[in-house]
Amino acid sequence: MEAVMVRYGEIFLKSEPVKRRFISIMTGNISLALEAEGLTHCIETPRGRILIFGDEPRRIAALVARTFGVVSVSVCTVTTAAINGLAAAAVEHAERHLRPGMSFAVRARRSGVAGFNSQELGAAVGSAILDRVPEATVDLTTPDYEVFVEAREFGGFVYDEKISGPGGLPYGTQEEVMALLSAGIDSPVASWLMMRRGCRMVHVHMHSGRFGGADGERNVLQNHARLSAWVPGHPLDLLVADMEPFFEVVTALKEPRYRCILCKRFMLRVASILAGERGAYALVNGDNLGQVASQTLANMTVIAPAASVPVLRPLIGFDKEEIVDRARAIGTFEAHPGNVGCTVAPRYPSTAAPAATIALIEEELDVESLAARAAGTVRRYRAKNGEVEEAG
Repeated sequence: MEAVMVRYGEIFLKSEPVKRRFISIMTGNISLALEAEGLTHCIETPRGRILIFGDEPRRIAALVARTFGVVSVSVCTVTTAAINGLAAAAVEHAERHLRPGMSFAVRARRSGVAGFNSQELGAAVGSAILDRVPEATVDLTTPDYEVFVEAREFGGFVYDEKISGPGGLPYGTQEEVMALLSAGIDSPVASWLMMRRGCRMVHVHMHSGRFGGADGERNVLQNHARLSAWVPGHPLDLLVADMEPFFEVVTALKEPRYRCILCKRFMLRVASILAGERGAYALVNGDNLGQVASQTLANMTVIAPAASVPVLRPLIGFDKEEIVDRARAIGTFEAHPGNVGCTVAPRYPSTAAPAATIALIEEELDVESLAARAAGTVRRYRAKNGEVEEAG
């Protein structure tokens, strides 16, 4: 019989009540993901592991490896916890991979099983493999092939492959946050990172209207849909607010260099209103220290007070190439995004806008009224399992 073994990381360090709650949420998320693909399954949660039984273990493993909180996944042969049973299964695995001249190692673990220790288990399994494949050699440092055997109180398990998962915490173990989602590279990665830390997510996009590129909203919806595929079975909401009236008054200002600062503050104002309506605990954006003029430390200090809830910046210390690599890995990178530019951005933006000057300009523009107006224009979309539709 085969089963999928799921390993988790820092969850194991939690107190027993918290650990049980987190594992329950994670197994629920796993079930939602498998049900979305029509995969029948049964989940067991012995100490330190999650075991999934089903007719298509490899498909199950591939899906579960995308579940937040999962460190790694393996398709295992299930045996008794006795040395003979584990050795026989390990030999079957090794025969499929070992060739004359190749080296191998046995990685053995024992927990809750009496009569032998991990070293004795590893030696016995290694001896059985050499009996069957005598041309192979043992190399415990840099082997060509590794086979893992685990003897536990709930059974024996043999596997030779680990599929890495995203790690983090199970989705839904933390409160709701609201991420400002754009058509660019950074903000989808910022959202994904907070989802990976267990935050329930809602997205908000500030639509630029005629001041933005023609492909902007299409790309935002695409990002939203792709991120929803990481939390299958869960609905993911997107709120789209109209920024065009704000841009009309900002572009009329005599001093263009403060436009980006005013725009960022305005977005935080609008998002804060929407967060308050939903009860979201924080805002999330894709700020990356020093990447552009509005993301200097001086300007972020001026921008942040516009929010009425905390602003989380998970990308703050990333290099740009790190962000691009992560975007490629999670599936949100778009090599040819089309026309997503902003016509409001000045040629020479300020890198250190004076807070007093910004406050005077905002008073003149009556940004509070403009923000309330923008928050009242929201269009709603809902994505689920990678598909998005307008929700009114």
